[in-house]
Amino acid sequence: MKNYTELANCIRFLSIDAVEKAKSGHPGMPMGMADIATVLFHKFLVHNPDDPSWLLRDRFVLSNGHGSMLLYSLLYLTGYKKMTLSQIKNFRQLYSITAGHPEYEPDAGIEITTGPLGQGISNAVGIAIALKKLSKEKKLSKTPKVYVFCGDGCLMEGISQEAISLAGHLKLNNLILVYDNNNISIDGSTDLAFSDNTNLRFKSANWKVHSGDGHDHQNIYDLFKKAQISNAPCLLNFKTTIGFGSPNKSAKASSHGSPLGSDEVNLTRGKLSWSEKPFQIPDKLLKIWRGSADKNKKLYKKSKSTFHLNLSKKDIDKLFNKIELDLKNFNSDQATRKSSESVLNYIKGDHPILGGSADLTGSNNTKGKEMSVMNSKNMSGQYIHYGVREHGMAAIMNGIAATKIYKTYSGTFLSFADYMKPSLRLAALMKIDPIQIFTHDSIGLGEDGPTHQPIEQINMLRLIPNSYVFRPCDLKETIVCWKEALKIDNAPSFICLSRQNLPQISNKKLVSKDFKGAYVISGPKKNNDITIIATGSEVSLAVNIAEILKNNGIITKVISMPSTSIFERQSRSFKISLLDSKLDETFVIEAGSTMYWNKFTISENIFGLDIFGASAPGSEVFKKFGLTTKTISTKILRKIKTK
Repeated sequence: MKNYTELANCIRFLSIDAVEKAKSGHPGMPMGMADIATVLFHKFLVHNPDDPSWLLRDRFVLSNGHGSMLLYSLLYLTGYKKMTLSQIKNFRQLYSITAGHPEYEPDAGIEITTGPLGQGISNAVGIAIALKKLSKEKKLSKTPKVYVFCGDGCLMEGISQEAISLAGHLKLNNLILVYDNNNISIDGSTDLAFSDNTNLRFKSANWKVHSGDGHDHQNIYDLFKKAQISNAPCLLNFKTTIGFGSPNKSAKASSHGSPLGSDEVNLTRGKLSWSEKPFQIPDKLLKIWRGSADKNKKLYKKSKSTFHLNLSKKDIDKLFNKIELDLKNFNSDQATRKSSESVLNYIKGDHPILGGSADLTGSNNTKGKEMSVMNSKNMSGQYIHYGVREHGMAAIMNGIAATKIYKTYSGTFLSFADYMKPSLRLAALMKIDPIQIFTHDSIGLGEDGPTHQPIEQINMLRLIPNSYVFRPCDLKETIVCWKEALKIDNAPSFICLSRQNLPQISNKKLVSKDFKGAYVISGPKKNNDITIIATGSEVSLAVNIAEILKNNGIITKVISMPSTSIFERQSRSFKISLLDSKLDETFVIEAGSTMYWNKFTISENIFGLDIFGASAPGSEVFKKFGLTTKTISTKILRKIKTK
């Protein structure tokens, strides 16, 4: 076994120098994990820096993303073309790809956006699921592995337990978690707040566990070797020293999140016998690093196969032409969660779609009738039972989506979007495309009461940049929303669906081939007195109100807006034309928070609720909060008569 000390020091000093130049960053973790990373990249990791998108590569995920310079150093040293020395020198600077925490940049070898602790572990579970499913479907001789580096903070975050529990249940033996056990967090020693028996925790979740010295290269090699043949996900618990090599700051919190300082950098150079100038790597060492992936060339040439991955827009059009044709005459009242299931019933085994639910399959209606269940004995299944793990589910889906192998979706109640918010936000930030099905989308769910009745959640989703929110009113709108969501490949989609039955009212009004997020569902397109905007279950309420107003001499244009996100992206002229009215009065009806709608009209013209709901049958809850035909029409008439 070679002594990799000098090679590891390349990582250490690139990291030290970059943090020092930026005057901010986290040098301690890269210094502490450099030995482990060196052995992994030279002896085990299957990748090709000349082809970062090679499908059958191993994946490297840095869950403790604050130590991002470890990753950037590795990518530069191994020869990823986009990770130049100039990028290293511009660590944490505007327009560089060397951000303070890794940001998804697959062409540069950055597999996923990490930083919020615990996310990377969960993302890696999703990546491992996708790769294992692909391996089973394509009968690959070797399943790509996923290596994850994590720290104490990742394991303290609750999301990590959700992820490791599911990984153990599915026996993801292509997942290897490397724990940087340095006993230091920002506040100081982890003894302040963390006394778990980590090994027992993982063993109880059906993982294989090995412990070792993170600075002993032979020991590191031996444990990685054991992990290669594991029949379950594997934890490698390495005891390390944060800030390794720093005479005064090693094993201390002072090396965690601040530059070492010029004096300490010089002392560290002396202690580790590193005489090079800042950012300078000796040619002989760089040559060894650049050749570290040569071991993979034969496998790369042999396995550089192309598979039909994800759904093309042509595939989606063909699928939905059939769905719309088959279901065009459906005319019974139906909850949109059930309408969504009608769409999913068309998903076949050969469609690269991977669904799931957080233990609410029968309530979310998220499983198509031909979808087989994924489990440890059937990793080629199309449907994942995530268990009651909403936050973990969303982050795992981000991992699946980041591989770009499968289109992934899952379901839970809209009120539980709160549990998922960090992962939803990261999906939008990464410009990846998971689809979240959120059912029970309003006070209309009734008896389960205010704990389950979403008020502010849909507007919270609308506030996430680079995301798409859908709230259809019936079957046809649901079909169109699903079609649009499947076509979006650079943002997450959130489809919000009703528990209660709704009438079919959009069939003759909605033109699916020219969907702009909103359209006139009732009344004239021009020369109307007022305009009412409504979404989801409140669209039929708005149509009924328009009839009462018509009987009172008020001509009303009712706009169904199943996607505020798509509507907001339309031209200004289209939006003005759609919303216009002779009396210049726009009203909005949505059974939730009113705040979002202030951009369309004044507060007194918005009918919703900004307080919590109540436990009672849905119709009674709507009545309690004044969301009825009689109450709203009376208020509108009173307002119009005063003009």
